[in-house]
Amino acid sequence: MNLEMNENEIRDVIDRIVKRTMKMDLTWDWPCGVAYYGIADAYETTKDETYLNLLKDRVDELISLGLPKVWTVNACAMGHCLITLYKATNDKKYWDLVMSKIEYIRKDALRFGDNVLQHTVSANNDFPEQCWADTLFMAAFFLLRVGVELKDEDMIEDALNQYYWHIKYLQDPDTGLYYHGWDNIAGNHMSGFYWGRANAWAAFTMSQVGNILPKCYLYPKYMDIAGSLNEQLAAIKLLQTEDGLWRTILDDPDSYEEISASAGIAAAMVSRGNPLHTKYLNKSIKGMLKNVSADGRVLNVSGGTAVMKDRDGYRNISRDWIQGWGQGLALAFFDRVLISASIAKDGAL
Repeated sequence: MNLEMNENEIRDVIDRIVKRTMKMDLTWDWPCGVAYYGIADAYETTKDETYLNLLKDRVDELISLGLPKVWTVNACAMGHCLITLYKATNDKKYWDLVMSKIEYIRKDALRFGDNVLQHTVSANNDFPEQCWADTLFMAAFFLLRVGVELKDEDMIEDALNQYYWHIKYLQDPDTGLYYHGWDNIAGNHMSGFYWGRANAWAAFTMSQVGNILPKCYLYPKYMDIAGSLNEQLAAIKLLQTEDGLWRTILDDPDSYEEISASAGIAAAMVSRGNPLHTKYLNKSIKGMLKNVSADGRVLNVSGGTAVMKDRDGYRNISRDWIQGWGQGLALAFFDRVLISASIAKDGAL
């Protein structure tokens, strides 16, 4: 895939975002986890040791200050950067933390139905038998990465099972788009909107499975992932705005353009490598660059968002502040743009 971009400009924007992110006072939870995934990804893409050292120093500081006594699904997002730190330094303390999160996911995390992870944000049972797209990034993708690293087939199957059921619960077969959440007790999608960032969590994490899972075609549930992603991206590209972005409610022309969703969706498109998406991605590159400030702040990122009660609940979430997930997803996008020439789609899947 050959995109219209200036490599030096992309490297510069990655550098600015990384350095601005490290000025944030992020602590051990999902905003930090997504942000530091982006920085770890930037290190792996650019091989810039500065990024690794910044990440290592901050994570070491957070460890020394004391970690949460109880893990949650959301807090497992911090495991992503720990994988990178362990592989780069061979320091066992990072892997021990990775495995403590895996033990939580495998043994202690609340589940329902066919072993589906319930979305949890605290030690309380906040959302009984609710499935949120966010969990795909925070836990399922992380579980898959560790399973592949350990060549643990049970862990890989558990991760793929999370993808499988999140697809079944959250993707609308009529539109190809994803709902924000599913309430298994009520048997509905609650407010039932196609929230932009939910679609980004789903698209981005699904786009990574084939890249990291050896012989992915031998796993039946991967075929559901590939099919789901293909349908989602075919539908979602048509909802791109003239600015190359996507809205916080994808099919609502009165909701604002939201940059974390736009970054995650566009990053999935780059990762999938479909040449038919090139013209949409070229618009995304321009739109995303316009939403990064001179000092590396990713602009117009919506705040933390529960499954809101109505359309206005999503429309009125503030986008005035710097957010870890905006920084991290923007990095995921620009990192992949940088290596886009080496990405090729397997047309058979």
